[in-house]
Amino acid sequence: MATTPAAPPAIVAVSHLSWDLVFQRPQHLMTHAAHDRTVLYIEEARYDAEIPRWEQRRTPEGVTVCLPHLPPDMAPDRRDAVLAAMVETLVAQHELDPYVLWFETPMSVAHTENLHPVATVYDCMDELSAFDHAPAELRANERALLARADLVFTGGLALYEHKRSDHPSVHAFPSSVDVSHFAGARRDVAEPPDQRSIPGPKIGFFGVVDERMDHELLGEIASRRPEWSFIVIGPVVKIDPTRLPDAPNIHYLGGRDYADLPTYLSGWDVAIMPFARNDATRFISPTKTPEYLAGGKPVVSTRIRDVERPWADLGLVRIADTPDAFVEAIEDAMAEDAPARITRADEVLRRMSWDATWEAMDALIDGIAAGRDRRLVAT
Repeated sequence: MATTPAAPPAIVAVSHLSWDLVFQRPQHLMTHAAHDRTVLYIEEARYDAEIPRWEQRRTPEGVTVCLPHLPPDMAPDRRDAVLAAMVETLVAQHELDPYVLWFETPMSVAHTENLHPVATVYDCMDELSAFDHAPAELRANERALLARADLVFTGGLALYEHKRSDHPSVHAFPSSVDVSHFAGARRDVAEPPDQRSIPGPKIGFFGVVDERMDHELLGEIASRRPEWSFIVIGPVVKIDPTRLPDAPNIHYLGGRDYADLPTYLSGWDVAIMPFARNDATRFISPTKTPEYLAGGKPVVSTRIRDVERPWADLGLVRIADTPDAFVEAIEDAMAEDAPARITRADEVLRRMSWDATWEAMDALIDGIAAGRDRRLVAT
């Protein structure tokens, strides 16, 4: 008599990122996980409630987003204990057994110590300790997390090289791409009204606008080419918006839905990544690199290690660090043979997908959850 295959373990993901901020790596991975299992995505607590409570909602992708609300006057040493009890209750209410505990941030180690997952995963997408205003305890919490984790995934090759000596099972999973979604930018689609009225040539960026963007570089490029329009799509986070260059040819459109990004991308002549060269960008692997290329656009970036390899090495991204060099690279990009570049890009992109990334991650998790390759860890 045939037996029914056991359902894969649920996932409890704890993250520092709001689900609705930008649809990026955590959202792609958890959406794929939710195809065949329960996924709880726990956001950082908000301190705005009279009594501790959960706010829960189910996204169209099938993920249950869980937002804890705590009293603002709660003593810091009390918060972790209360939140830990809340998380335990949440897991019990959803009857999650077995489940995988998935970390996007080390800051959640204190309120997850009493959980009993079949596997613990640390998806390290950034070196968070290098960001401005990082919590003082972040490094210590990461050491504690590495001691508990069965698997460590990194968001790029540079970060893998940085972390691989910190844990016996570190695996590089660089940013992937939903090719069919962004390929919509290649079709004859109508630009959104807020961009359609902007004169061209149009030079665009989408993503979070924070300390990783070189604001001065953007301003200098815009001043050198006042006849170009620079379009910036994305939320401004953790920085004073008044620090951003305020030129008449720079257009800040704010955050836009992931579903709408291809229609904005369709109207650009060149896509750019004007990243600052600082500690916060040392190990980044920008998801937007393959997204821009899947949309059929030429790309110019500052010198980021995971952009240089493989993208610049393959001749698919131009690298420039100074304003003059960046302007020249944009001009070269607008004049290049677009069909030849798109053909070369497609050869690389067809080997990339979030489906394949999640399947490879899930296979490693299955090995741990099934008792294979398990190591003893101190908690």
